[in-house]
Amino acid sequence: MSLVIFLKLVAIFSIVAIGFIADRARWLGEGDVARVLSNAAFYLFVPALLFRTTARIDLHALPWRTLAAFFVPVVGCLLAVYFAGRRTQQTAGRAAAPSVRALSVSFGNTVQLGIPMVTALYGVEGLAVHLAIVSLHALTLLTVATTLVELDLARARAAHRGVEQTLARTLATTVRNTVIHPVVLPVLVGLLFNLAGFRIPAFADETLVLLAQAVVPVCLVVIGMSLAHYGVRGALRGAVWLSAAKLLLLPALVLVAGHWVAGLDGMPLAVIVLCAALPVGSNALLFAQRYETLEHEATAAIVISTFAFVVSAPLWLAVVGWIG
Repeated sequence: MSLVIFLKLVAIFSIVAIGFIADRARWLGEGDVARVLSNAAFYLFVPALLFRTTARIDLHALPWRTLAAFFVPVVGCLLAVYFAGRRTQQTAGRAAAPSVRALSVSFGNTVQLGIPMVTALYGVEGLAVHLAIVSLHALTLLTVATTLVELDLARARAAHRGVEQTLARTLATTVRNTVIHPVVLPVLVGLLFNLAGFRIPAFADETLVLLAQAVVPVCLVVIGMSLAHYGVRGALRGAVWLSAAKLLLLPALVLVAGHWVAGLDGMPLAVIVLCAALPVGSNALLFAQRYETLEHEATAAIVISTFAFVVSAPLWLAVVGWIG
């Protein structure tokens, strides 16, 4: 592992530690301050990042075959974990749990770790492929997860009221709550803005840049504070399982889809496999806190998978090098 990536890991763990100490020392006050910061990220900083990214992306220049080789197995894994969670009935009374776990398995740390890692290993050409994935990463996975969780919540609310809700009403509630959402709405507005050929005015773009820059540090502090607030008691088993699926199963699926189905090799194959092999991203915790479900498990999965990434990353580098 290169010095650049090692230093990036040290920086990540340092900021998480600062958040942990801040919560234990009550520097930011009493109560669940992590949830307040999480809401700030979810309602202010993340929407700014998503809108700006979606509004500026060049849809015609994207490498669609490479993107399909990444997103088809990743979304497939998300759906498989989601439906497995619904079947096992282990999440009774927690309608959002299957979607939270599914997002934890599929959503990687593509920015804080992914960008420096790909840049160090594959240079500008590799970074171009990785950034194409990043541009659609949150848009795709958060939208799918949000749709699934809102559908489950609509069903749960109807069952709680003792009302037999028709399919049309359930779908209408799901669509409304999915669209009027701090993640999906800025993505849709950004896409419309993009397709209409509009350009973000300079003053507005600068405002969005400043808001978006807060996403990474705030999310890392939230992870540390959540670790201090929720702890990991009762969450280790689930977190280890989620981490193993994220670090081992998901990149294996992408490798199969990319090499043996899409016919990729060399640098494009290496980039999509390594992107899939990244540890659980902080948006999984924001999503869990948004729906007040499995916050401790999502926090533990982020920390465990990031530590384990030190071992799993060289493994996947060796596998991709052997195949390529």
